[in-house]
Amino acid sequence: MSTIIFTSPSKYIQGKGALNDLGKHVNAIGKKPLVISDEVVWDITGDTIQNSLKSEELDFHFVQFNGEASLNEVKRIADEGKQGDVDFVIGVGGGKTLDTAKAVADELEVSVVIVPSTASTDAPTSALSVIYNDEGVFESYKFYNKNPELVLVDTKVVAGAPPRLFASGIADALATWVEVRATIKSNGDAMAGGKTSIAARAIAEACEKTLFAYGKAAYKAVEKGLVTKQVEAVVEANTLLSGLGFESGGLAGAHAIHNGFTVLDGDIHHLTHGEKVAYGTLTQLVLELHPEEEIQKYIEFYRSLGLPTTLKEMHLDEVSYEDLRKVGEAATQEGETMSNLSEEIKADDIADAILAVDQLSKK
Repeated sequence: MSTIIFTSPSKYIQGKGALNDLGKHVNAIGKKPLVISDEVVWDITGDTIQNSLKSEELDFHFVQFNGEASLNEVKRIADEGKQGDVDFVIGVGGGKTLDTAKAVADELEVSVVIVPSTASTDAPTSALSVIYNDEGVFESYKFYNKNPELVLVDTKVVAGAPPRLFASGIADALATWVEVRATIKSNGDAMAGGKTSIAARAIAEACEKTLFAYGKAAYKAVEKGLVTKQVEAVVEANTLLSGLGFESGGLAGAHAIHNGFTVLDGDIHHLTHGEKVAYGTLTQLVLELHPEEEIQKYIEFYRSLGLPTTLKEMHLDEVSYEDLRKVGEAATQEGETMSNLSEEIKADDIADAILAVDQLSKK
């Protein structure tokens, strides 16, 4: 019999103003955290975090993140942590900051606390990082033997981030059920290493239902910086449901195609992770032979959130077929999650499906 594996953070806390209680929640984890954040996020959250840690008499060592989740950056920050004699890591920021914080904690062999400043990816809850080279090209997934000790999401902070990032998080999360059901169908392995559990399947389905039900209303609220019930529901879907769903449920075509897109040069690099995943999800739906009205439902939903659904919006309208084949080659290389969709998909199939999505979106 094959084994199922379900993995998750020890604790997940979400709410308006949750950041004020950070010190209280991390007190039991250690006494001197290494805090990692970029300049922009630290300007927004720094005072609250410092006050919260101070109120619990916690000393901390701060290191500014330089922007790329690369092995060089991980080593630089870990070396600072060793010198600062820290006993756990707190990552505050977006996906790349958080992936770096996890890698640093692994290097230092300590626990990690994750504080997302946006709901833009499903990275926060997982025991893995996406590692890029210093130029921002996807290199590998780095796996850890333990999920974060705590994930703390302040919805007031998240609702104050650019709406585009919120929409990107919805796009990343909408890939969850599409990829999990493909993994179940092909009897593939989830990122956690085992087969998909009933729990992971249920969570992935709930993720998609929540997004279609409340995504547009939540996006409109965030455009005004508001925290509503819909925003809370979608933040939970983007972060917790999508995170647990993809890690214990499986990735397939959408993320493999996203990784393929990173090999191209040009303005596509200005798109967010979720924006590229949105197009990858549509491409997977075409590869899977879904009825056109189902694909159009996704296209219309993405469009209502300002997400790219045409090659022009992906900055790829001038791209050659040969370049699209390169995307396909990268997406189908050994060890990519495309195998959870089908072992039989070739580079040409992906190039054709990418072009087909463009045609369907222009209709």
